[in-house]
Amino acid sequence: MSNVADVTDATFNDLVVKSPKPVVIDYWADWCAPCKQLSPIIDELARDYGDKITFLKMDTNTSTQVPTQQGVLGLPTIQVFVGGEVVKSFTGAKPKSVLLRALEEYL
Repeated sequence: MSNVADVTDATFNDLVVKSPKPVVIDYWADWCAPCKQLSPIIDELARDYGDKITFLKMDTNTSTQVPTQQGVLGLPTIQVFVGGEVVKSFTGAKPKSVLLRALEEYL
């Protein structure tokens, strides 16, 4: 079972913008092979660090407004939000070690 909740265009404001914690969004699509490689890494990070950072996944097939507004051009894309604003963004499947280094200031 995943420790990562889904976020949609409709729930973005409540789950991301209003979040008191940093938020990581994994933008993905079911046709994206690298997204499938990244998914278990995001699940692990959520399990290990979910008390400090909220981890969410957004299906870009069903939610298109937020990815467009946030400048998501490729998949998978990981964005880190603090106070409702993007502070870090990565495109492509990254190893767990790279993601941990990027998140260490929030852990």
